[in-house]
Amino acid sequence: MLSRFSVPVARRVLTSSSLSSSGRSSSVHVRTFTSVNQALTADDAWKKSGYVEIDYTINDDAFVYDAVQKLAGFNIGCLVTVDNDGQMTGILSERDYVCKIALLGRTSKETKVKEISTKSANIVTARTDDSVEDCMSKMLTKDIRHLPLLDSSDKVVGMISIKDLVKTVVQEKEQTIKVLSDFALGKGGHYGSE
Repeated sequence: MLSRFSVPVARRVLTSSSLSSSGRSSSVHVRTFTSVNQALTADDAWKKSGYVEIDYTINDDAFVYDAVQKLAGFNIGCLVTVDNDGQMTGILSERDYVCKIALLGRTSKETKVKEISTKSANIVTARTDDSVEDCMSKMLTKDIRHLPLLDSSDKVVGMISIKDLVKTVVQEKEQTIKVLSDFALGKGGHYGSE
């Protein structure tokens, strides 16, 4: 993607005051230009996510009904399941509910979360410093819509959805368009636009 390759650019600029009487350059001014943002990370997407301000976890000993209430109440599609010590044990998604409760004729008030959740050994996760592109690639490869977000010590610090990533990419592209439009219109990013 364009932003992955965008870096601040410097250009040598000769001005009339920098030329000596012999016409040779006595000094060179370096002017920096506006550039497109560096590649955004999973952490950037998470900070704009609906998951950032809510409790996106549920104890794996809770009943599925409690999880469904939380999903509906927060208008989200996935929860991180945790044990009594707060360690991630898996995830529970809307798909888990549909495939393992509704289609099998089970009841959510009698089934525990740990009976239908996807266990942590099978979970694809993202790190806070993973790029948005890497996260999208993981989701597309595994056909999933949510990634638990881990910090450098493997602690779950958040959750991101494909919607969060798409919003982040759109915002990045809008910024790219603005920078390029400003450049084309002479509003910044090139010599003489100050």
